[in-house]
Amino acid sequence: MDASLVPADTSEDVRRRGAELPRQVAVLPVGSFEQHGPYLPLATDTLVACAVAREIAGAYPVHLLPPVTIGCSHEHADWPGTVSISSVTLHAVVGDIASSLRRSGVEALVVVNGHGGNYVLGNVVQESSARGERMALFPAAEDWEAARQRAGVATSLLSDMHAGEIETSILLHAHPESVRPGYETADFVADDRRHLLSLGMSAYTDSGVIGRPSLGSAEKGKELLASLADSFGTCFSFLTADRTAEKRPGRP
Repeated sequence: MDASLVPADTSEDVRRRGAELPRQVAVLPVGSFEQHGPYLPLATDTLVACAVAREIAGAYPVHLLPPVTIGCSHEHADWPGTVSISSVTLHAVVGDIASSLRRSGVEALVVVNGHGGNYVLGNVVQESSARGERMALFPAAEDWEAARQRAGVATSLLSDMHAGEIETSILLHAHPESVRPGYETADFVADDRRHLLSLGMSAYTDSGVIGRPSLGSAEKGKELLASLADSFGTCFSFLTADRTAEKRPGRP
């Protein structure tokens, strides 16, 4: 694994950071290991999740964790190299990480999800929050939409489903060495994917691409990450707030 994906903190770094906060917040990137067409790596979703998490850690005093690199990518199983774990396993892994963090004094966990097929992460957060634990899933669709508009991404979130303008832009900015030639001519759109869960990705694309990677740029990638870091502020505030006095986000 790229050493830049593994945080270099010591225990003392974590202790000092926590001493300045009402409560500590950990950030866990969760990605996947699945096909992203012929020009982006199998680890694309993990690289994207890590790029978002690093941007957050550069702007907020959070405890950055190493990534979970394999997720639920069953819809991509027709392409060589794709590896998946079950939703039950991913649920258990994230739950165990959260429990371990709480035992060490880190009360809140933000799961930064880089793969849309990791649906179970929403359940993990809902269940944990219902138990009174502090957990959040980031980014939300609204965060991505705000980032898309700020960065000048032309493709809608519906059309930019996989290996498209957003993912290509983030990798061109954060990991340009991982983007191979060919993305400039790989555009493919399939907006009607209503049977995706039953038929898998191969029913909708031969190349593995659904989106417009030709429109990707490093500049857009930089702006996408900056916007997501700004959006994270609300999440950080409610996770660190005193719940006896806090108001729910979005309410007066």
